[in-house]
Amino acid sequence: MIPEGSKIRAARRANSEGLSLGGFIRESLERALKSDAAGTLDDPLLNDNAVYEGDTEVDLAQNHDIYLYGE
Repeated sequence: MIPEGSKIRAARRANSEGLSLGGFIRESLERALKSDAAGTLDDPLLNDNAVYEGDTEVDLAQNHDIYLYGE
């Protein structure tokens, strides 16, 4: 069961997105389950799969601002 206030808010949101209430609920549920399955809750930092495989400077952690920004 969906509380009446939540149902009204969801219906308004669905309408503003051109969806039926059922469609909005299905899409919202699918997004929640997908992010839960990934274990990241859609965190862009945790979703970044890029890996740098080149050589790095030995003082990179200490002087990262210099290497990133030239400061």
